[in-house]
Amino acid sequence: MAANEFYDLAGDAIKRKRQICPRCGNGVFLGEHKDRLACGKCGYTEFKK
Repeated sequence: MAANEFYDLAGDAIKRKRQICPRCGNGVFLGEHKDRLACGKCGYTEFKK
């Protein structure tokens, strides 16, 4: 996957497009599914409301 799928570059500011896994830390993003956010590395899951 390309870096532009995870980050938004606007001038000097860099914004992350996806949420970071709270267990794994920086560099590991949560995958977005229809009803949940899930980490493929550790299995952490947050269900959407």
